Amino acid sequence: MTEPEQPDLGEQPGTPPLARTTLDRAAVRRKDDEWLAAAWDRGQVLVVDLSTGGRALVGDRADGSAALVLVPSADAPRAERWFLGVDLDGTPVWTMDAPITASGDTRAVTLREIGHLLDDRDAGLFTAAAALANWHASHRFSPRTGKPTEAVEAGWARADEDGKLMWPRTDPAMIVLVHDGVAGPGGRCLLGHNSAWPSGPDGMRRFSCLAGYVEPGESAEAAVVREVGEEVGIRIASLRYEGSQSWPYPGSLMLGFQAVADPAQPLVLDPEEIDEAHWFTREAIAKMIAGGYVDPDSGVPMSLPMASSIAFYLVEKWLLTGSPGRDQEKEKISG
Repeated sequence: MTEPEQPDLGEQPGTPPLARTTLDRAAVRRKDDEWLAAAWDRGQVLVVDLSTGGRALVGDRADGSAALVLVPSADAPRAERWFLGVDLDGTPVWTMDAPITASGDTRAVTLREIGHLLDDRDAGLFTAAAALANWHASHRFSPRTGKPTEAVEAGWARADEDGKLMWPRTDPAMIVLVHDGVAGPGGRCLLGHNSAWPSGPDGMRRFSCLAGYVEPGESAEAAVVREVGEEVGIRIASLRYEGSQSWPYPGSLMLGFQAVADPAQPLVLDPEEIDEAHWFTREAIAKMIAGGYVDPDSGVPMSLPMASSIAFYLVEKWLLTGSPGRDQEKEKISG
């Protein structure tokens, strides 16, 4: 059987960090037991430890990047195994949930911590492995009967005792950077602090883009308009889709947007979601990225989300492009 040719979705201008991949998922092989048995014997395994928050082992490179530590299948722990796909060199890659131990020049990290420091191949592997492991952990029992399920189709489905199948599901969520559309240092973007987030060291407060799940019967664009209105009480004038990436905590697909709104509108916060929101200048955002921004009014240090998140990607892109969306055709919001 000939494997289908896969497009390279590696580093490109405007690619969110966890959207990168070089993996051929080889879905046509998931029911081929003979091929899978041989693929296991010659495969490499990425072990993810859900008991520690989904950590995997990495080694640090001299240039500041990191590389996943994969082990030959013969050295892998005894655990339920799931087929991720085939690497560029033809090596089958598997994953499993099992304990890991850092030693020597390796360390145990989560995808949140390390995703942006991995190369295209490892970013795709770790993202897929984390998402698949989280799904299996939450579907050990059938929601229909309450009885145990087992992994089938190389880990891409689970079956109950009656043979009823369940497949991994992904929850779509929107995330949007609202900005004023102004070019240069005078431009501002709107970020909020989630009410559930604790303060960090020295009272540090993290500010991020507005986000929320897409509801049944709703488009992603409509969800953007609704969530911005609900969380901060303003109307947006236009929006543009920027890209997506998996966020396997436990199983979301983050659909990223940029939107333009008038900063003169009063902010009306939903206290159950957002307890603080501000319009930040590009200068303030640059200082946040450098790790040295203190709010001049409150004296509180403020920071951005982790660099592996699509929120950070949206903010950084706005900062670096000067005025995203202003020179491109935008989708107008009617009404």
